[in-house]
Amino acid sequence: RWHARGPALRAAIKICCLLAAMSACTHADSARVADSASLPDSSTRSAARGPIGCAADNGGLTLPAGFCATVFADNIGHARHVAVADNGTVYVNTWKRGVPPPKGSFIVALRDTNGDGRADIVKRFGRNPATGLDSVAGTGIAIYKGYVYAEEGPTINRYRLRSDSITPDPRKEVVVSGLALDGSHSMHPFVIDAAGALYVNFGAATNSCQLKDRMLESPGQKPCTELETRGGIWRFDANKLNQSSSPAQRYATGIRNAVGIAIGPNGSLYLTQHGRDQLAENWPKLYSAEQGQNLPAEELLKIRHRGDYGWPWCYFDNVQKKLVLAPEYGGDGGKALGKCASKLGPIAFFPAHWAPDGLLFYRGTAFPGHYRSGAFIAFHGSWNRAPGPQGGYQVAFVPFTAGKPSSVSGFEKFADGFAGGNMQPDAAAHRPVGLAQGPDGALYVTDDKTGRIWKIVYRRR
Repeated sequence: RWHARGPALRAAIKICCLLAAMSACTHADSARVADSASLPDSSTRSAARGPIGCAADNGGLTLPAGFCATVFADNIGHARHVAVADNGTVYVNTWKRGVPPPKGSFIVALRDTNGDGRADIVKRFGRNPATGLDSVAGTGIAIYKGYVYAEEGPTINRYRLRSDSITPDPRKEVVVSGLALDGSHSMHPFVIDAAGALYVNFGAATNSCQLKDRMLESPGQKPCTELETRGGIWRFDANKLNQSSSPAQRYATGIRNAVGIAIGPNGSLYLTQHGRDQLAENWPKLYSAEQGQNLPAEELLKIRHRGDYGWPWCYFDNVQKKLVLAPEYGGDGGKALGKCASKLGPIAFFPAHWAPDGLLFYRGTAFPGHYRSGAFIAFHGSWNRAPGPQGGYQVAFVPFTAGKPSSVSGFEKFADGFAGGNMQPDAAAHRPVGLAQGPDGALYVTDDKTGRIWKIVYRRR
């Protein structure tokens, strides 16, 4: 009986398979059409539903056409720099700044397990604020040869990654100790190159090395002894443990504070320098309030070994497009050059006081070719551009051509809306800090105001 029904049964099965295949093809074609459909122009913050995986309002951001964003995580603490492992796990360093940090340790590990652009596993490790021992954590974080490296108070430590958990082995190894925590710029952002050179920012403790810091017409110290231990880049070996900070490791000097730090596509070291403050407030006989608002420029520097970039004797005048002598060291309001004529200037510059806190060279292929090998910069936002409006609070993009910025002063606004319409440090909704590229080519941006992370992706129009 079953043998007699065999041909009919086999025919029925073939028909069912054919119908299933046609349905699958139709579904795949529909998916391809949906993927290639035009996106709402995110620059208008359309309230329409965005592409799968993206927030309808891009998490509050305004982005170029074709880009969209998700809120990858929120309320994780005072989020600073960020690094992404090859498996997509995101690591963020946070620190304590005037408010109680979230419960748990300062370093955060996050994983999106279902591909919706949002972290569904969030864990913490490293220094715990409950210990009370130097519990300020830090800014710097990087991944190198199977370890997470992180700035934790006065040390840079590393933790061995594990295959069975997004958090590493809790047993830390001290790579560098003796990092200074006093003064105006106590964070130590760092980057590790392919050969294991560990470049660390040692920000200046003062604004301009005055005898009395930030005081009216106080002259500069001669010599500026602070430069022996601060105000530059120090180089260590990421493969060695228990190194101590000393003048012997100084790699470059005359750098006031470099929060954004990255290795470029050509293997060179680049960083963003925060220009000095209070030209008009401290030297009102030489500078108007308007000049104080717009001077000096923020800078993108390409670093040479033993290079001197001028601080505290010099600042970069973005009107004259050159380094000029600072008033603390005999400057006359921007005319005199003095020793600044022989110092190294920036390869690109930006509006004053915008606070460039994050730097990333894009190496992926997920974004359009225009972005390849160019630099993204996260501007934390100004506090001292009075009497004019504050500025920054955005992620900008600097195109590169033949290994150099296409324009020394030109940049593109890439991501905006962080401040939520209130460009004031206390009133801003968010302030961007860290930048990282994921293995899928996505761009991650951190915020240290409320502890938000965005994941920005490109969807072809």
